[in-house]
Amino acid sequence: MRKSKPKKRYLLPDPKYKEVLVTKFVNSLMYDGKKSLAYNIFYDACDLIAKRTNENGLDVWRRALSNISPSVEVRSRRVGGATFQVPSEVRPDRKQSLGIKWLISYARRRGEKTMTEKLASEIIAASKGEGAAVKKKDDTHRMAEANKAFSNFKFKMIVTYSNKNHAFQILIDRYL
Repeated sequence: MRKSKPKKRYLLPDPKYKEVLVTKFVNSLMYDGKKSLAYNIFYDACDLIAKRTNENGLDVWRRALSNISPSVEVRSRRVGGATFQVPSEVRPDRKQSLGIKWLISYARRRGEKTMTEKLASEIIAASKGEGAAVKKKDDTHRMAEANKAFSNFKFKMIVTYSNKNHAFQILIDRYL
């Protein structure tokens, strides 16, 4: 285990919309350090969204991200030789990063010609509550609902201390 928690790295806002979340999204979209290309893809996708939906592209993108972000997920937990899928809540920063990853990965799998078109189509579909990324979120929620019975295994950790004369155990609840 690491000695201390790593320092939180803060990003600079993007040049056009002055938002840190856009920078996070573009950093995930970027390949091989080509950040200006990733910014162009995102900004062109926002313009394309605005043209198709007659709404602000950034607002549609924000709505899509909120529709994709999961609130619960399952984590593997070994108890007595058996592995259980234990549902747990998702931290806000992880919720954001999962939504970004899913949106980009499912946009890349789409059939349109350019990445700008793929991203725009996936964002529009996600903002309406449709699309592959929303299906992924629903599947994650469905798995958590199905394994609700194992929620009593919530990452309880038993720590055993021993010295010369005594051995004792402490039960610690951990929510990751």
